[in-house]
Amino acid sequence: MGDKSKATLIGFGAVLLWSALALMTAASGRAPPFELAALTFAIGGTAGAIYAAARGKLSALRQPWIVWLVGVGGLFGYHALYFAALRAAPPAQASLVAYLWPLLIVLFSAALPGERLRLKHVVGAGLGFCGAALLLAGKFGDARPGFGLVLALGCALVWSSYSVASRFLKSAPTEAVAGFCLVTALLAALCHLAFETTVWPASPREVAAVVGLGLGPVGLAFYLWDYGVKRGDIRLLGVGAYAAPVLSTLLLVATGFAPLTASLGLACAAIVGGAYVAAR
Repeated sequence: MGDKSKATLIGFGAVLLWSALALMTAASGRAPPFELAALTFAIGGTAGAIYAAARGKLSALRQPWIVWLVGVGGLFGYHALYFAALRAAPPAQASLVAYLWPLLIVLFSAALPGERLRLKHVVGAGLGFCGAALLLAGKFGDARPGFGLVLALGCALVWSSYSVASRFLKSAPTEAVAGFCLVTALLAALCHLAFETTVWPASPREVAAVVGLGLGPVGLAFYLWDYGVKRGDIRLLGVGAYAAPVLSTLLLVATGFAPLTASLGLACAAIVGGAYVAAR
């Protein structure tokens, strides 16, 4: 297996971890969004810093300002806009628009040196987006989202731009993500103190879910994604990212948090088909 293929598989590890985000968030209790972000990013950043220190790479946190701007802007910017979108628009509609980011990654990748955007990548990403739409189609209702969808589009633009811009910052080691997570935790904590009421986890199960989120979907996932988009096939990662909402729904079904529906089967077919087209 070549280095690029290995890096792409590592990047897909982030997608697998993100598929557990909804389940673990549901199990984490009633902590408001910014509080949960502050706790989990603090855990993920601290774990990453300890790992970097153990390997003698803590100096990776010393990066030029542009690296910090892209890193913190991507992590905190996406989550802040996403939380705001969920409050201003129906969650299903906001989530669908936010999930334009994999398609935008595929399109934006054409600007990268040495990358060539092919029709199969656009078709594959389009099928993936259709799969995500099928998952959420029955949850739209009649509410008018207004500005909420603008915020959701903003978080899609932020995450796709962060992912593609990271390719231009290959010299910044993945260990630097620990610093981005810690700063994001600080900013989320400030937003929590300004806008939310603190609700601590009420049971050992909720505490375990918060720690699990910080170590996995809001921790290790960002390190894997950084490595994947910098060194792997970013177009294939963009298409493959649409597996996250399907796997997430399957986990919710398996654990009794959601029912099994025909739309889930159609969404699986669309996303698997899109991945097949893009990977041919």
